[in-house]
Parts: sequence; structure tokens; C-alpha cells
Amino acid sequence: MRQQDRPPTPEQIEIARWTASLGAVTAEALAQRTGASIASARSKLLAARRRKLLASVRPLSGRPTLFTITRAGLRACETRGIQICAVSPSNANHLMMCATAAAVLERRYPHYRLIGERELRRDERERGHPLASAKLAISHGVQARLHRPDLVLYPHDPDGGLPLAVEVELTIKSPERLVEICRAWARCRTIAGVIYFAPEDVQRALRRAVTKVHAFEQVVIVPLDSLKVPDTRLVGRSAAVEGRLDRRI
Repeated sequence: MRQQDRPPTPEQIEIARWTASLGAVTAEALAQRTGASIASARSKLLAARRRKLLASVRPLSGRPTLFTITRAGLRACETRGIQICAVSPSNANHLMMCATAAAVLERRYPHYRLIGERELRRDERERGHPLASAKLAISHGVQARLHRPDLVLYPHDPDGGLPLAVEVELTIKSPERLVEICRAWARCRTIAGVIYFAPEDVQRALRRAVTKVHAFEQVVIVPLDSLKVPDTRLVGRSAAVEGRLDRRI
């Protein structure tokens, strides 16, 4: 039997499921998630690609390859209702950082189940109501819109409380847009709070928006560079923020 004709291994099915939920992953993120070397993680992703469970694209020169789920991959991991991610130069960097954030959070908080925006969108569509999304204000008679986070952390314990939303914010939105989103998160009653991973310039814009809507209790802003900390602690250089995050989830 040819290798590509053999059934996928449990590990390959799990990689496919993770990729489907996030939209796209990198070897670097998989290595962070599993504790393997980048070379080993890349080998596993390439093996899944040979089985046609994953596809790959490298839209940005000098940046990591992104792996996305295929229809065959969705069937193999028995995942329904999730749209396949379309990678482009405009969204590639955000997808990379979301995969990195997911890997770090999963290792840092193993008592939580993490899902991506695509899986959340599927779940909310099937349930018919928001599960971890914020309702934006109605304007000019337009029906209320939802703002979905990039990632969601759900406690494994049924009595573990509400989920936590995670945003990876790489660019500065307009002040009005940021205020609208932060106000919606402050009013959201389906989540315990929101973590924003952001670079320094975006952090300043976020703080202004959070201050304007008095959302300090709901929103925690974490430096994007904290995702590079090798011991998987989110913000090892800031015990105060780490403590707020640990208490929240």
C-alpha cells in the first residue's frame, strides 16, 4: 500500500483538526504547541500535506510557510461546517501570529480548550446565538453585528466559568472603530474577559479606547513580544499583568 493511501495517523488527524479550527498554522507554531523542534514539526506538516490533508502557501518572502486544511483533511478529522482559509499577503502575518498565540496559550493553560475564529463562527451559526462574540451597537437601523475574537479559551471544567476571548491586533484601527469594539466587549456577558496581544504602537491606541469606555476590568492588553518568551509564560517581565490574566482564567 502506498503511503498516501494509508489511513491518517491519530497525530495527523489532530494536526488537521487544529489547522481547521485556526485557519492556518506554521511549523514554528506547531513546534511551540508540541515542544518539538521546528524541523520535526515541519516534517509532520509536510507528511500531512503528502496525504493531501493540508495544503501550503508562502505568500511573504522570508516568512514561514502557512499550512491550511483541505476538504480531504476536513473529512479525515470529521470536522463539518468550517470554511477553508484563503491565505493572501494581506492576512498572512496575522494568521502566523494567531497560530503562535494559540500554541503559546494551549501550553500555558492546558486546562482550557482553545478554538479559532472559524470554529467559533461555525458553532454560533449552529446554535443560532453568540457564544463568545461581542454585539456591536446598532446604527441607522442596521441589524446588530457581531465582532468575533481570533481565538477563544473554554474551560474544560463545566464549572470553570465563562470563556475568554483572545485578539491578536497587529495594526491600528480608527479610534472610532476601536472604541466601538472595546465598548462591545465591555458589555459582553458571554465571556470572562478579553486578552489583546499587540505591538507597542497598537497598545497605545488600545489603551486610549479602553480608557474612554472604562473597560479596564474586561480587557487585558499584553505585549505581542510576550509570545516569544521561551518558557511559555505570557508576560514573564510583567508579574502584574500575568497575575490579572491568571485570575481571570
